[in-house]
Amino acid sequence: MQGSIFYLLTVLIWGSTWFAIKFQLGVVHESVSLAYRFGLAALLLLVWCQLRGVRMRFEPREHLAMAAQGACLFSTNYLLFYWCTGLITSGLVAIIFSTVIVMNIVNGAIFLGRRVQPVVLLGALIGLLGITLVFWHEIAASRAQSAAAGGDVLAGLGIGLVATFSASLGNILSARNQAKNLPVLQTNAFGMAYGALLMVVYALVTRQSFDFEWSLPYVSSLLYLSVFGSIIAFGAYLTLVGRIGADRAAYATVLFPLVALIISSLFEGYEWTPAALGGIVLVLLGNVLVVGNGLGARWRRRVAVA
Repeated sequence: MQGSIFYLLTVLIWGSTWFAIKFQLGVVHESVSLAYRFGLAALLLLVWCQLRGVRMRFEPREHLAMAAQGACLFSTNYLLFYWCTGLITSGLVAIIFSTVIVMNIVNGAIFLGRRVQPVVLLGALIGLLGITLVFWHEIAASRAQSAAAGGDVLAGLGIGLVATFSASLGNILSARNQAKNLPVLQTNAFGMAYGALLMVVYALVTRQSFDFEWSLPYVSSLLYLSVFGSIIAFGAYLTLVGRIGADRAAYATVLFPLVALIISSLFEGYEWTPAALGGIVLVLLGNVLVVGNGLGARWRRRVAVA
């Protein structure tokens, strides 16, 4: 039951962050906004860790593992996705990001020695087909614009795939860190701090100005992304990575674009098409195969023990 709650939180929160990120773009450079976001999230988490009295002393090699997770999952991947979004449509970005589920299956087999489960791979492919149908209109529009845009579309695809691979490596590192008994709470706190520090270094090297926009949309979206999009969603998602595996947990990346589209239909006038509705059916079917199988098996084991 707890795993289902974590999964639902991940999907709902990350599905809404796509809308919140729009208010972060503009006056403040992307790297600086990311430094603010994960710096604030890290500060709040570290304070929470102190209040709870949990272990805060770790070996240098453990801090190195946390820093690696922070570089892959709490900084570099986001900066690359910001660049990617500036070159291609949001629908293509969503599809590219959803390929993390396949990357997690492959990387889990390579780096963690986990067996590729046919039902998970089948469900992942069905889900990717479904999310492609959902965003087919945007894909067609991108193809029509690609000739005029020159190499921008290809560049965007390349950057998006690198960003997704970075996120996948972050997932695998989290699974490895949890296997080494590094707690999710403290690992996220230090990882986000290291990720924010990396963005500060990047901003300094590229001579970005550390501006701050005191408008209500920017401040409120920053708080939402820091508390909900970073602390709560990453805490829930990475706990799932440790419990049901990076391959199954990553199916959330196929589902949360649907939440983003529901929000878009309410606030931005998105219109649903028959292809999009058919795609949703496939996405939900893939979800049953990938995640329902994992959470269901865990529930069945608990019932059997009881």
